[in-house]
Amino acid sequence: MTHIFIPCFIDQLFPQTAVNMVTVLKNLDCDVQYNPNQTCCGQPALNAGYWDEALEVAQKFVDDFCNKKRIVCPSASCVGFVKNQFPQFFEGQMDKMMLDNFTASIFEFSEFLINHCNYRNLRPKLSGKAMYHDSCAALRECNIREEPRKLLQLVEGLELLDNPKSDVCCGFGGTFATKFEPISVAMAEQKVQQALDLEVNYIISTDLSCLMHLNGYIQKNNINIETMHLADVLVC
Repeated sequence: MTHIFIPCFIDQLFPQTAVNMVTVLKNLDCDVQYNPNQTCCGQPALNAGYWDEALEVAQKFVDDFCNKKRIVCPSASCVGFVKNQFPQFFEGQMDKMMLDNFTASIFEFSEFLINHCNYRNLRPKLSGKAMYHDSCAALRECNIREEPRKLLQLVEGLELLDNPKSDVCCGFGGTFATKFEPISVAMAEQKVQQALDLEVNYIISTDLSCLMHLNGYIQKNNINIETMHLADVLVC
């Protein structure tokens, strides 16, 4: 049984991506379960400096997903937060083995497909050229790099171009984008320029937070590039 965690901002702003993830999982014969009481992992509160409130939300997350052996999430940022922050949150409050089992039970979408599904059964189609963006959370918190690229190689009609600076931050960083807006925008400009230099049609990533930030810059400057989450590509 595969339980899904849909991050709060995806639920509110990009619900179709969540639907597409479920579609892909079901196409690979996963028994998908959704707990409608789920809310948030607590990351936004902690990023804003509200430790107590973040801990309260994190506790609800644990209550919502306790004893679930496979939790899949379309956001490496949230997965990285659970894996890396929860051990600090609940140190001394939860049995260590139970905590280790809990943090080991949550998977980012692409790593779950590669390591736990017959992903080669997917037959997605998308015409054009694409650049993959390694989000900081996926690369540095979850050690995810090759998994999304392997999946994108399955997409008929898609040419995936190598960007030597794919691991450079896009500039979002949660509240960083609001606290340090000029720097954040400059970093987004740099990332979009890399896409323009490669003459791609799409920027693809595992994290909609990055894509949302980049798409804001793209739309404001009337640039003809589309941002797509991996789940939106694989459902094509």
